[in-house]
Amino acid sequence: MSEVQTLASRAQIKPKILIVDDDAAMLSSLSLLLKANGHSVESAQGGAQAIARLQASDYDLMLLDLQMPGVGGHEVLMHIRDNKIDTKVIVVSGETSFVMVKDALLEGAYDFVRKPYDAGELLTTINNGLQSRILEQQHKAMGLALEESEKLHRYIVNNSPDIVYVLDSKGHFTFINERIEALLGYRHEDLIGKHFSVLIHEEDLAEANYVFHERRTGARASKDVELRLKINDETKTSRSFETHLLPITLHSMGMYNPQGLNGQNEFIGTYGCARDITDRKRHEELINYQAYHDLLTSLPNRALFEDRINLAIAHARRYKENLAVMYLDVDRFKLVNDSMGHAVGDKLLQIVAERISRCLRADDTLARFGGDEFTLLLPQIKTNEDAGAVATKILDSLRVPIQIDHQEIFISASIGVAMYPHSGETMGTLVKSADIAMYHVKSNGKDGFRFFCDEMNDLYTSHLAEERDLHRALEHKQFAVFFQPKVNPLTCQLVGMEALIRWFHPEKGLVMPDAFIPLAEQSKLIVPIGDWVFRATCEEICRWRKQGLPKIKVSINISAIQIEQEDFVQKIVNTLAEFKLSGDYIEIEITEYGLMKNRENAIQKLLRLSAHGVTIAIDDFGTGYSSLSYLHKLPVNTIKIDRSFVKDIEPGIKKTCIVDAIAAMAKGLKLHMVAEGVETVAQLTYLKNLGCVEVQGFLFGKPQSAQATLELMTMQSDGKLAACLAC
Repeated sequence: MSEVQTLASRAQIKPKILIVDDDAAMLSSLSLLLKANGHSVESAQGGAQAIARLQASDYDLMLLDLQMPGVGGHEVLMHIRDNKIDTKVIVVSGETSFVMVKDALLEGAYDFVRKPYDAGELLTTINNGLQSRILEQQHKAMGLALEESEKLHRYIVNNSPDIVYVLDSKGHFTFINERIEALLGYRHEDLIGKHFSVLIHEEDLAEANYVFHERRTGARASKDVELRLKINDETKTSRSFETHLLPITLHSMGMYNPQGLNGQNEFIGTYGCARDITDRKRHEELINYQAYHDLLTSLPNRALFEDRINLAIAHARRYKENLAVMYLDVDRFKLVNDSMGHAVGDKLLQIVAERISRCLRADDTLARFGGDEFTLLLPQIKTNEDAGAVATKILDSLRVPIQIDHQEIFISASIGVAMYPHSGETMGTLVKSADIAMYHVKSNGKDGFRFFCDEMNDLYTSHLAEERDLHRALEHKQFAVFFQPKVNPLTCQLVGMEALIRWFHPEKGLVMPDAFIPLAEQSKLIVPIGDWVFRATCEEICRWRKQGLPKIKVSINISAIQIEQEDFVQKIVNTLAEFKLSGDYIEIEITEYGLMKNRENAIQKLLRLSAHGVTIAIDDFGTGYSSLSYLHKLPVNTIKIDRSFVKDIEPGIKKTCIVDAIAAMAKGLKLHMVAEGVETVAQLTYLKNLGCVEVQGFLFGKPQSAQATLELMTMQSDGKLAACLAC
């Protein structure tokens, strides 16, 4: 059977589809979907199995996941390319980054469908791929048949999706198929005898002269050369072209007459074909655009802004010019977003971007840094007054009321301005300086602008930057809850946990609470941070419960500022109800200072919490100024001995009498006594003898992540914990 007949027979066989994914459930669901729609399907779990199947059998189409352990999707694509395996590949992946999608397309993927997929969209893409596959096989079969019949040659070429042409030795068309009319608007007979340069964009002529005069044949001939062809403007109105140029990839090879002079092969011209790559170019342009622009406002994003500011700085340095960088924050945007909804908030940001843009010159750059923050680059600014005039114009434009959905919204902005080179000579220092100046505006009533000056680099500015980082930590979920075990000193059994917040800063790494909690309390960010800790703790308790672990009480530190909030009790009660938890899962820890600040109000709120089963502990006991006359009025269940007293415990040292006194008072008031900061066996033994019911400290374990805590609690349920603790 000839190759032409083989291809023809394969085109009549039911196409075979190979599904490749590391998720067995995904393989099963995709197989059922495709079989239900009449497709012949096989599965491969993982890239290694996929490569093995490709080596053993032929497939018309493959559905491929990119992210798989071991041999990933990109390795499978490279294997297909390197081994010239003839199959269509449709990527079905949850990886949505522009770089990964672009790489997959460049590596030979036919199309891309994101997980979770829409069944209709996926089936349409598969059918298109199979149809494309059939067309390609038919095209190949027809191409081979060219050698058998001139008539068949004409038929195939004129129905090819590509432009097929033949040039004589001087570059004039001797043949060109009818596809030229559909793509470029030229009648093919009108081009016969014309030089190929009539179709080439002027900027591509140099490269075109090389490939259109190709003399090489076989593997050395030109392949995939990208050029631009000119569209016939006279016929453009009758078709839906968007530009005057058509991007193509060109394949060309030399043609020779074996019966040439003196028995030598005689060069008689060039044969080639050109494929329309408009769709591919559009996809590439879209991917590149999305990589460097904010999708909501269509403004440049941080990456593009950094590129432009670096170029502007280099230009300013060379020609000794000034430039201005502005950092703009929309005042009270969060209030609008929270009260009127994200859709209104998004529309507001788009209007803000439009108004600012109208205040700028063509060479200026406005970028969205994220949220409600914008940066502006103003090159070739001569004086501070010029930059100030632009800032004033922007502020005036933003003060005009904005109408969204028949609602009138009033906004303003805070703008910080940094001038090159006085406020910095690099992109990082200029943006930072403008950011600092903007926060000075924020702290002085908002709705204005200020230029950066060296005096702003003080402790107060540092606090503003840290406060900004705390805001972003909440928005970007940089916090985590760790847990430190509480242990019965007599049995070494785990009896409780204390929830402790940790901050994983993107630049500073792990930040401990004592480095940011004071600032959080000053700025009152402790309220949303505390709410987040409480919810995260409840989520973990539910996780433990689902694992079938024994019930255990978790202590959560509460700030006095949280207690001052009107909805303090209701938020805790509502959160417990949301997670279907009873109050006896939670113990609230509050310091003596927090307890005595506005103590009457605190007492009433703690009594209400106690009525819901929540227990109360006084943290760092002995370091404040609790009044015993109020202590007996509070629903206090536990007092915690501060680590500073526990640290001083040594046999025979008189300072231990403080711990003795606290223990005696706890016993007299019938309160549980918990000691924190236990690090030595001597401290543990001393506290055992005093009747301490719970201890915590490095002797039994440092605060651990939620996952490590789950493993620790699982060990206890298996009876393994006691052997692991230092008892």
